[in-house]
Formats: sequence, C-alpha cells, structure tokens
Amino acid sequence: MADYDDQNIFAKILRGEIPNDTVYEDEHVLAFNDINPQAPRHVLVIPKGAYVSLDDFSQSASDAELAGFMRALGHVARALGLAGSGYRILANHGRDANQEVPHFHVHIAGGGQLGPMFSRPRG
Repeated sequence: MADYDDQNIFAKILRGEIPNDTVYEDEHVLAFNDINPQAPRHVLVIPKGAYVSLDDFSQSASDAELAGFMRALGHVARALGLAGSGYRILANHGRDANQEVPHFHVHIAGGGQLGPMFSRPRG
C-alpha cells in the first residue's frame, strides 16, 4: 500500500476543511454519517491518526488508539440503536478490496436487512 496521502478526503475532514455530519468524536476517533449510505444507517469510523489501512493501523497505532477505536465501534453501534437488531462492520484494504479512500476506516451498516455479505462472481 502507498504512503499516507494527507490530501485524501478523510484527512481534509479531520482538518475541518470539509464538513461532515458527526455522530461521535473523541481524542482518537471521528465517526460520521456516510454521504452515500448503502443501508438505512451507514456510518464511517476513522482514526484521527494518519493510517492508510487496517494493516498500517494495527502495526503502527498506539495501544490507546487501538483500544479507543474498538471501543468507539461498539459505542457508535449502540448509540445508533443497532446492537439489538444487528449490524455489519466492514473495512476494505487495498485495490482488490476496492478501498476508495487511502485512510483506514470502518463502515458500520444496519437499520434493516442487509442481505448476503458477498456474491460469487459469475464466470
């Protein structure tokens, strides 16, 4: 994976250059509603540090950042009222997974039936 690009959209959101609809924020994490939701509730959770992917984050983040991020995922899901009915968390890594923004982020999706996780490619 490439080096961190500080001009990516999430870096700009973290710097306040682009507005967002914040759902949760603490010293390590920002969570906000996705501008192109794929579920009735679709929130992006991003670390405030400059991490390209889960691989980068898990290798380079401090213990406080790692724990804070995991706790934030649960907190956001509960705050959205998704813990009882269920939700999906998803993080894409790299080109083959179609990672669109080179800043580590997790999607929390729920609020209704999401359907199957994957479909097999036809060939």
